[in-house]
Amino acid sequence: MTTPLPRGTRPNAARRLAGASLLRPTRSDRDDHALAVVLAAVAGAANAGGFFAVQQYTSHMTGYLAQLADALALANFWLAFLSCLAIAAFTAGAGFSTLLIVWARAHRSHHQYALPIAVQGGFQFCFSFGWIFTSEAGHLFSIACLCFIMGMQNATITKLSGARIRTTHATGMVTDIGIELGRAFYGLMRKGSGVRADRRKLGILLAQVGAFLLGGIIGALGYKALEFQFSVPLAVVMLGISVPHLLYDRPLPSGS
Repeated sequence: MTTPLPRGTRPNAARRLAGASLLRPTRSDRDDHALAVVLAAVAGAANAGGFFAVQQYTSHMTGYLAQLADALALANFWLAFLSCLAIAAFTAGAGFSTLLIVWARAHRSHHQYALPIAVQGGFQFCFSFGWIFTSEAGHLFSIACLCFIMGMQNATITKLSGARIRTTHATGMVTDIGIELGRAFYGLMRKGSGVRADRRKLGILLAQVGAFLLGGIIGALGYKALEFQFSVPLAVVMLGISVPHLLYDRPLPSGS
């Protein structure tokens, strides 16, 4: 049974999104899904805004793998290098996020999810200074930075939800929507078959895809208006749901 929290330690809405283990031994599905919607919107904004900033969609690893294959087939080694850089940065981000989470778990820290989210917010803030990187090397650094952030975010929500949610992987979300719609249509055609859509899951998936799309619109308009500074509001969101937890939540006393 979950140990009740001492008076005055119950997390508010912002801190509950990134809360974890020692303060709250189990997270609710509602918390996971709320966080997933927020992160999906941030991912959509960073992805679309990043395209205007660096002319690359930085969450689309399937596209980069396809681009790598085409580049190698056409002996376009510069494009192949760019694809490898993006894939490597995304992988490094996922690995770094996992490293932070595993380290926190090993040290019985209740900041295991808030910490990587805060780091992502810090990277988003750093990206707002991307206008200073006007050289080709700076352009590559900007692409790698955004891919690293995307990898961190995807790994964080994947670890947090037990691999049930991935916020930057729109292909998977749209596929799951198609599966649920297929189950719904079959249930309508074959009454009494027992096959039906999971309406709750479908609603969550639609909310995530909608958040990703809305975030993309905001990111595109934000970059048009603010250029690289559009990353500052994204950083504020990430830091806003993680820093309160890092600053104010404390582990329960030993023996509680």
